[in-house]
Parts: sequence; structure tokens; C-alpha cells
Amino acid sequence: MKNYTITVNGTAYDVTVEENGEGAAPAAAPAAPKAAAPKAAPKAAAAAGGTPINAPMRGTIVDIKVKVGDKVTNGTVVAVLEAMKMENDIVCDRDGVVASICVNKGEAVETGAAVITIN
Repeated sequence: MKNYTITVNGTAYDVTVEENGEGAAPAAAPAAPKAAAPKAAPKAAAAAGGTPINAPMRGTIVDIKVKVGDKVTNGTVVAVLEAMKMENDIVCDRDGVVASICVNKGEAVETGAAVITIN
């Protein structure tokens, strides 16, 4: 056994590490195969002539504030995106009517992904 002192963010921790024989690492057990994640249903295609309102950054959709058919104006909050433990409002940049919702609550989105489309 070997004893080490490790300092993390100014706090010292005493750690004891047990060696396995002649310095050889123990044989790793084969990893169980991961089950394939279920595929989400395909998203509805953007409405013809619709303008997408896109996610400004990568994150998780925690709330959708509008429904299809709702009238929105410039500055209306249409969804809430969590990124780096902060909630960010996704706002509409023009007046219109919600034509489609392209994401689901709890879904991870990438930067630039369409959140809703408006006509």
C-alpha cells in the first residue's frame, strides 16, 4: 500500500492506494454492451415558409412556453434552455404565429437547432 496526500482546491486529502501484485493492473472484466438508446420520433418538418427560432447554444430544453397556433411578438419567450446549470430564455425575434414546435421538453439540442417555427 502507498499513502499519498492530494490537494484539491486548497483542501488536502490523505489517500491510500493498494497495489495489485507486481505492478500489473488487474484484468478488466469485459464491459457489458450498452443498449441502444431509443430513437426519438422524427420531428415535424418545418412549416412551408416558416421561420425557425434557433437555440443560441447547446443545452437541454427545460420548458416550452408556447403552443402551435399561439400568436407571438418580438421578444416573446418561447422556450427555456438550460446550459451550464443556468436557465436561458429563447425569445422570438419577430411577430408571427407558432407554426410548429421542433423540440420536446427534456431534449438536448445543439447550437442553431430549430426550437420552433413561426409564420
